[in-house]
Amino acid sequence: MMKTTCPQLKQTLYHSWSAAADLYTTNTRHCWRNRLVLLIICLTFSLVLSSILLLYLLYVLQYGLMVAAGIAGSCWVVVGASLFLSKRVRCFGVLFVLSCGMRQGRNILITAGTSLVVLKNIQNTLENITGLSRSMVCNLQAKRVSINTTPLCNYVRMLRWVGNVLRAFTDFGVAELVSDLEVTSRGDSEKLRERLVEAERTLNGTAKSIWAAVDTLSSVGQRLFPAFSFLLLMGFTVLHLRRYCHNKKYENVYITRTFINFDEKQKAEGRRPVLPLTPKEARRYITIPSPGLSATEGKAMLKFSFPVFTHCLAWVLFIGVDVLMFWFVEVIRTRLHELEPFHVPLIMNINEEMTVIGVPISEEIDSRDFSYQVSIFEKSCLPKPRLVIYDSILPLVVLLAALLSMALLSAKLTQIRLMVCEQFFSTNAEERVEFLHAKILKKRSRKEGNRIAEESSLRSLIKKPDFWCPILYRPQEDDPIQ
Repeated sequence: MMKTTCPQLKQTLYHSWSAAADLYTTNTRHCWRNRLVLLIICLTFSLVLSSILLLYLLYVLQYGLMVAAGIAGSCWVVVGASLFLSKRVRCFGVLFVLSCGMRQGRNILITAGTSLVVLKNIQNTLENITGLSRSMVCNLQAKRVSINTTPLCNYVRMLRWVGNVLRAFTDFGVAELVSDLEVTSRGDSEKLRERLVEAERTLNGTAKSIWAAVDTLSSVGQRLFPAFSFLLLMGFTVLHLRRYCHNKKYENVYITRTFINFDEKQKAEGRRPVLPLTPKEARRYITIPSPGLSATEGKAMLKFSFPVFTHCLAWVLFIGVDVLMFWFVEVIRTRLHELEPFHVPLIMNINEEMTVIGVPISEEIDSRDFSYQVSIFEKSCLPKPRLVIYDSILPLVVLLAALLSMALLSAKLTQIRLMVCEQFFSTNAEERVEFLHAKILKKRSRKEGNRIAEESSLRSLIKKPDFWCPILYRPQEDDPIQ
């Protein structure tokens, strides 16, 4: 039961698809059932486009739900009615969808990937450089403050201790010499502070101007790039239709079903056919639809993939520069973090010796340690680099997968596009077939004429006796005039 049902289901689906395609590509809407089926097809196709427009308005342009739904709903109705009423609009819609997977869509995806890589990695590189500069300024500011605290305070405490010790030697019992020692510290770092403030202001101003430019480009690109891509694809689709209808030489190297029928008709009328093609002609003219891949189609795929490869190299270059800058800042951060504080030894020793009439009685040594440590780089000012390769790797993988799929399908999509144009514009397709048929016959006639001329000249040369015996049969020369 299952074996008999599956072929019947496949055959039913095939007939339904063929009927829907014929109805979509022609203007035969005689009965109400055909009109209803065509209307459903057009509204479904319009619904897909309107859904994409709704997502663009909601998440890219950030419109409100009601406004976006209203615009998308109006577009659904207008596009659906246009598709139902006009065969040219239906052809344009199908070709527009096919153009998204061909060279124009490839260029748009490459542009999107380049913008993503360049903007994100350049912005991250500038952020890492700016962070390194700010850490240097932060360390200088911290050192300016520490100079006024740790070293000077230790020296002040040392001098005060020395003053207190010396005060004990001024008491002579009978008389006492009173002295006061006042020590104050002052570090003149005003010029350094002004220069640091100016450097920080310049750094912040430069960074803000760069961030503003990058953010503007990113925002404008995110908002306008989809609309610009849509208009660009529309322009290329209209240009393709115009060339197909008015230029018989445009992409006219395919042997289609219409060409085969025309050649059979010429053969039935007693005229000269062109099929089957010679091996040289078969390499030049491609028979479609063909499940296999010809040499010409393989070359077209390589030509299609070459810009993808070159732009991938450029993407790797930008990502590599960003990774190298991240590694450079990270190495500096690690080395600065490993630096030990600088130890400054400062030990004071005072010898107290008591004598009576020149005879020493006792001797004491009073020692104090005023040593301190100075950190070469403040831990709080260490730079913190950031790497964005993990943030952009997923969009790039999606773009590369889409570009690879487009490269594999590029040759077949060209065939499908030609067959779609042939279905919608049968009159132009017949004119193109006649032109290609006459072109092949003309080339064959020219080759045959050249071959016959070469054979006749060779035959006449062989019949000449002076060709075989040039010594015996010399051409007679006219006597010179005396």
